[in-house]
Amino acid sequence: MSTGDEVDFHDAWERTLAELEIDVAEAERLLASNHRDVALRAKPWTPPPLPPLPASMIERARTLLARQIEVSEQLADAARASRREHRAVMRMKAEQAARPVYIDLPA
Repeated sequence: MSTGDEVDFHDAWERTLAELEIDVAEAERLLASNHRDVALRAKPWTPPPLPPLPASMIERARTLLARQIEVSEQLADAARASRREHRAVMRMKAEQAARPVYIDLPA
């Protein structure tokens, strides 16, 4: 392999890791904002055909993976909380429909 190929492989990994870091940062921001910004859209991701990760990037990749795992756990927790809240709201709506309503009319 020539030095040019190594530089190309390194640049390809650099771009890929940078894109993934941006995506995880966006998810972290969404979680930190308590989901007020719902503009985040899931983007399908297909791994590009890359050679093995250069040794110089292993620690960066591990750090990124740890962040991705943490975010995925937080998203799962948020989804569970959202389902609980939805069920509670639905119960309250069902209970409200059964309450009597009084109208004060002049005699």
